[in-house]
Amino acid sequence: MAIDLPFIWAGIIAFAVLAYVILDGFDLGVGILFPFFPEKHDRDVMMNSVAPVWDGNETWLVLGGGGLMAVFPLAYATILPALYAPIIAMLLGLIFRGVAFEYRWRTKRGEFLWNWAFAGGSTLAGFSQGVALGALVQGIPVANRAYAGAWWDWLTPFSVATGLSLVIGYALLGATWLVMKTSGDLNEKARRIAFRTCFATIAAMGVVSLWTPFLDPLYLDRWFGFPTAIFSVIVPVLVLGCFALLLSGIRNKRDAQPFLAALGLFILGYAGIGISFYPFIVPPLVTIWDAAAPDSSLAFLLVGALILVPIILIYTVYAYWVFRGKVDPEEGYH
Repeated sequence: MAIDLPFIWAGIIAFAVLAYVILDGFDLGVGILFPFFPEKHDRDVMMNSVAPVWDGNETWLVLGGGGLMAVFPLAYATILPALYAPIIAMLLGLIFRGVAFEYRWRTKRGEFLWNWAFAGGSTLAGFSQGVALGALVQGIPVANRAYAGAWWDWLTPFSVATGLSLVIGYALLGATWLVMKTSGDLNEKARRIAFRTCFATIAAMGVVSLWTPFLDPLYLDRWFGFPTAIFSVIVPVLVLGCFALLLSGIRNKRDAQPFLAALGLFILGYAGIGISFYPFIVPPLVTIWDAAAPDSSLAFLLVGALILVPIILIYTVYAYWVFRGKVDPEEGYH
């Protein structure tokens, strides 16, 4: 039986994007929450909680974007022109945020500028990612294997809603990360914010989920036609289960449970997108097989991926293991 290389590569790219969202999501969330913690000491601890791992988290973004270009060139060539504005905004946000990690510790007089660079860059990156996702979900017009839309097609009420929803979701991840990694007053405040943002995240997921099926007949059939309508029952039930675990973890003052439950919400949301999309990589016209490079190229690249991806996974797990536990408020990564 022939190996379906485009399908395998679609799984690898999907995994890389999911890894980026759940790993970089919480440290973007820490930046989004920065304005709600005005005390310098709290901000120092917040940054130190993510400083050892934030740059490694973004490896998955490079893998996902680079892999898309290499193995699905048609998708890359149509998605990028459609989403240039939000993608450039995301990269600018990530640049300012990354620079702020170092420069904030080097100045006293200009520290407030780098505080805002960290918070603003994180918020801009999260919002831009959500806008790009919303624009992709609502569909990208393609004609003659090229983007056929206009410059502002990405900016719609739906894409703005997904942008705001992702910012709220990242804030939840950031708050639950701080619950897990900090102690004292900072921990208690993060727990209160996590309690509020978990309700906001569920509400945002509900709005986007109810809106999505009516964007395209394909989505409507996928979610309400048999047999895929089964997922319309299973996914919401699992979401409610994660929500219950999240609330109980916050109320019972458990450290890791809220964060793991918040990750579960993101994984289920991502699964919902996959159920809506498959087998399209550029909805509603381009499938993963239409967009794939030749099988010879996919096979050659797969050899490298089978070596590289496990190395990245091992490094990621090792980094989190080394820096496990609570952050000491009297010591820092810097």
